[in-house]
Amino acid sequence: MQNQSPVAVLGGGSFGTVLANLMAEKGLEVRLWLRNQQAADEIDRQHRNSHYLPGVELAHGLRASTDLHWALSGAEAVFIAIPSNAFRTVIRQAAPFLRQEQLLVSTTKGIESVTFCLMSQVIEQEVPGARVGVISGPNLAKEIARKQLAATVIASTDSALRERVQTLLHTAYFRVYASTDIYGVELGGTLKNIYAIAAGLSAALGMGENTKSMLMTRSLAEMSRFAVCLGANPFTFLGLAGVGDLIVTCMSPLSRNYRVGYALGEGKSLEQAVTSLGEVAEGVNTLRIVKEKAEELEIYMPLVAGLYEVVFNGAPVEEVVRGMMLNVQSTDVEFVLPRQRQA
Repeated sequence: MQNQSPVAVLGGGSFGTVLANLMAEKGLEVRLWLRNQQAADEIDRQHRNSHYLPGVELAHGLRASTDLHWALSGAEAVFIAIPSNAFRTVIRQAAPFLRQEQLLVSTTKGIESVTFCLMSQVIEQEVPGARVGVISGPNLAKEIARKQLAATVIASTDSALRERVQTLLHTAYFRVYASTDIYGVELGGTLKNIYAIAAGLSAALGMGENTKSMLMTRSLAEMSRFAVCLGANPFTFLGLAGVGDLIVTCMSPLSRNYRVGYALGEGKSLEQAVTSLGEVAEGVNTLRIVKEKAEELEIYMPLVAGLYEVVFNGAPVEEVVRGMMLNVQSTDVEFVLPRQRQA
């Protein structure tokens, strides 16, 4: 391990810290970049990130700093765990310190508002010629921090990048699978955040197990329909980055987006729900962006349309659900019937 190049992680939120810690515990030299000096000092001196991972002791070899040049200097791989609304800004700040051969791996599950760019596309635009990959899967940070068994997907068209990331992240409790479908993996991780809000909402309202099952399966159909229209492989949604991530996000109170939906179901306003969370819930922003894009491309997404009315326009949940149940019935499994016959 001594002769290996360092690894950089940009973003000291829950998942960024967990990834950095996972690699540091393997004996790798890991540099974690944060904006907040106090948080960086706490990680360096007390080996804790009390805001995002309370009660978790971090590897003593993990180093943290607000110095972006220090974090990136000589790093062979750069994992980027920055919220989507600040992603491009950070990449632009990092660009002067990046080298052509470095591996740039996004872990962010979101879409840029104005451009509708996925994070891999943002990297490609800001760092032309970069070697790009994305990580996504059923990865609740707090469970990984407790070393509970989990797996993820690294997607890239660069086979050497995929293999290197698998080596860097693999542990006895964390397994990394590979894919070449970058947009499919990225869209799976992004779109499921919307449906996690719906799941939290339905849980708060006391809906039954049949309802939850229907919600998740129709969510999977809807998100894969949307992604395939944008060029993704539908089979990607049968894996960890699709159905796997959707299940964990729709079933776990640890999911930030689920908690926002639950708060809405309890009668809180959107502002109150987001404020009480204290962290970024990508699904709120994604819901707005995806609804607009679905209308533009004329993609049938009744769950997105209905949830949008509830979240942003305060529509009564009962009326929205009633309207959705009265919609013309469509095929159960997507891509079985010819496109023109699908409602």
